[in-house]
Amino acid sequence: MTRPALYNRTQNENGSYNTRCLHCFMTVASSVETEQALERLEAQHICPERALADMLEQEKEIVAKSQLN
Repeated sequence: MTRPALYNRTQNENGSYNTRCLHCFMTVASSVETEQALERLEAQHICPERALADMLEQEKEIVAKSQLN
């Protein structure tokens, strides 16, 4: 089960954008000119915290299913 990514976007005085992952708080991109480029960079971000949380959730589901049998 993959949860949707969450990002915090801010716009700079010059009109460019910054974005930060709300799971790991890493700055994903800064001074990006267009929202389309921002979306592409966000889609490429691999969040280690979210990946670990997803793996732990999958492990819980496997353990729960094995206990039913």
